[in-house]
Amino acid sequence: MKHDVGSGGWRSRRPIRVIAAYLVMVAAAAAIVLLVRKYGETLVAGSPSAQSALGSSEGSSDWLLHLLIALAAIILLGNILAKLFARIHQPPVIGQVVAGILLGPSLLGLRFSGWILPESVAPHLAAVAQLGIVIYMFMVGLELNPSLLKKRGYAVLVISHASILLPFVLGVALALVLYPRLAPSNVGFTSFSLFMGVALSITAFPVLARILSDYRLTKTRLGVLALGCAAVGDFTAWCLLAFVVGVVKAKAGTGIVVIIEALAYISLMFFAVRPLLTRLVGRWEQREHTGSLFVSLLLLMLASAAVTEAIGIHAIFGAFLAGAIIPHDSAVARRLTGQLKGVVMTVLLPAFFAFAGLQTRVDLLSSWALWLMFGLILAVAVIGKFGGTYAASRLTGLRRVAQPCSAL
Repeated sequence: MKHDVGSGGWRSRRPIRVIAAYLVMVAAAAAIVLLVRKYGETLVAGSPSAQSALGSSEGSSDWLLHLLIALAAIILLGNILAKLFARIHQPPVIGQVVAGILLGPSLLGLRFSGWILPESVAPHLAAVAQLGIVIYMFMVGLELNPSLLKKRGYAVLVISHASILLPFVLGVALALVLYPRLAPSNVGFTSFSLFMGVALSITAFPVLARILSDYRLTKTRLGVLALGCAAVGDFTAWCLLAFVVGVVKAKAGTGIVVIIEALAYISLMFFAVRPLLTRLVGRWEQREHTGSLFVSLLLLMLASAAVTEAIGIHAIFGAFLAGAIIPHDSAVARRLTGQLKGVVMTVLLPAFFAFAGLQTRVDLLSSWALWLMFGLILAVAVIGKFGGTYAASRLTGLRRVAQPCSAL
């Protein structure tokens, strides 16, 4: 039996074989990490103290003025670069990130960059950016069709975890090279290596969602599969981060609590809240005025985001989950997406991606040695993500195709 994914196909695999391969993958990753840790603990850190990568600038009482100037500059330059990148067949979102880098201290220097966005104003832009990405991930959840993932849950689990495990193992191994050169003297190898592994294993869920949206893939089978893997991966990565923090602080039980609470909340949303919402949306669609329902759904989004943030999982996961439990093919979901899309896509979302660029300090790579280490980290990250995802996809029966997918 074959299941199509876009214009490609999905060749079924025996679940026992996939599960066995999954268990071997997890066990191998754990064994490698333990072996690396055993050797790494014999290394000595070379950096005497941690250095802050943040620049300093004078405070500003006119925070609203500077916030408006920063937003105007981000929107203008972001749109220009997004169109330029689209012309060379690159995702427009990359242009918005580059816009932030160009407006930051890497190009303009601390003085001029500090005038556009003083340090005292940065938290306000960060708040706008975080709100924008929370609403955007809610919209992504609204458009998700979970039915396309039926009978493929094991594949989503294997692919998402393979895309985390391989980069994590490679990141821990890479710490053997970087620890003596970059680690502060007061940080042990175990802590350094675990954070290196987590840093390379986390997927930029919002960036992936935006790229799929820009290429109109969010409603295709392959796009839904990618979003499903990214959601599971994001959840797993945040749980992994909580566990790592617990290990570093000698409170490993904290990470386990986060995992239990997160699983309980996901179960509550899908098995209790979702059936209730399905009935309510069906009733409200028969009425002309749905303003109060829209308000209720936005409150649900904010509440869900707040709950996951409180648990220890990022708020974007809660917002995405709130959107995913709302019937995607309902008129309510379509109208709500239409009302939110304009401001979110034009103002709030560019602020998020540009803010990420503003925090990037390319100018701190001041020597060939640092550039070589940067290239090594980038290469390991790409190989780990691509290699883990590709191998697991082929293992679960996903076929490579010339044309990625077609709209449903």
